[in-house]
Amino acid sequence: MSLTITLIQTDLVWENIEANLARLEEKINSISVRTELIVLPEMYSTGFSMNPEKVAETMEGKAVAWMKGIAATKRVILIGSLAIKEDDNFYNRLIWMLPNGQFSYYDKRHLFAYSGEDNHYTAGNKRLIAQAKGWKINLQICYDLRFPVWARQQTNEGEAEYDILIYVANWPEKRSYAWESLMTARAIENQCYVIGVNRVGLDGNGSYHCGNSSVINPLGEVLFTEKNKESVFTITLNKQELTEIRNQFPFLKDSDDFSIRK
Repeated sequence: MSLTITLIQTDLVWENIEANLARLEEKINSISVRTELIVLPEMYSTGFSMNPEKVAETMEGKAVAWMKGIAATKRVILIGSLAIKEDDNFYNRLIWMLPNGQFSYYDKRHLFAYSGEDNHYTAGNKRLIAQAKGWKINLQICYDLRFPVWARQQTNEGEAEYDILIYVANWPEKRSYAWESLMTARAIENQCYVIGVNRVGLDGNGSYHCGNSSVINPLGEVLFTEKNKESVFTITLNKQELTEIRNQFPFLKDSDDFSIRK
């Protein structure tokens, strides 16, 4: 059983929803192979803005409508996070959009206090593990990567809770070593594929992003990485390969029994 995933590593136009949607649609249209899931960076429509009063949309806004249109037209699952307003709160929300217009979402749990994200956005309190073609996919956002408990497999008699761990990000180049190291650690300790999709370019705060979007296998081996340029990359993951690794090295059977307190 295979799953074909496309990573879109792109520069983002600061706080300009229309320009980013147009740029991303052009990149999506450039995909020449059949893909089943397309991953966009964190806050793909605005960049990592701390001005949600200015840039946030509702779930009926243009960016979510655009996601519905792309998913339906291309017959793919489309994921990425954006600033969402709901009631009196703002969320850094990752949306899992299906071709039929149905969707699920994950609100970023760990808000990046170093940049004041916690002063502008409300933290989520539940994980989202979605399913596609028999694969279970844990969806998280950027700073979540630094907190291993939030990603830890909660095993049931040694059976894995999920197969793929995806991070969408706006992770600056000056901390790229942590990005690389922590993604590798998450793959090894959870015996899963890890996919990280990061932006490139200079943001409105003067922070440069080198991308370094990556695909890492359960052994910690890097299957793909790209730095310092825009990139559209498609990879097919094979479920049998994952099963063989887990059977050869049944480490999850020895894992600690625990549950995450929300």
